[in-house]
Amino acid sequence: MVNILIDARLLGSATYFNKQKMQARGVELDKYVFEKYGIDSLQFALSNAYYAYHIKEYEEIYTSITDSLEKLKAVLKEQKLKEEEEKKITDSINALKPKDSLDIVIKKDTLTDVFLKKKIKREQKGLISPVSDMNLQSEKLNVQ
Repeated sequence: MVNILIDARLLGSATYFNKQKMQARGVELDKYVFEKYGIDSLQFALSNAYYAYHIKEYEEIYTSITDSLEKLKAVLKEQKLKEEEEKKITDSINALKPKDSLDIVIKKDTLTDVFLKKKIKREQKGLISPVSDMNLQSEKLNVQ
């Protein structure tokens, strides 16, 4: 009964966003706990009625539930602190890495790209074809 009530409490405390995510995956929150423990809503209602009548046993169950949830909360808090510390260390290491001064991202748009290609083609039409070394030697011979 303790585990059933713990799971029911955890599901009940889930945020609206998390509940939507679970429902989107086909998890019916009302039936999830019952299916997990192989019971139905009638069995749960009968057990709940029994423990409500035997209040001392019910108090022990709720004390156990409270202790378990507090331990779980402490474990999750510790895990969160470790993750935050690891993130700080990673961020510090990344901050120490030297930055490349040429590490600049230049966005090209298609119009600029087309314009540059046309400009290059126009400039290439007016270029003089290069003179080879052989042509230079033959010109020197003719000049002398």
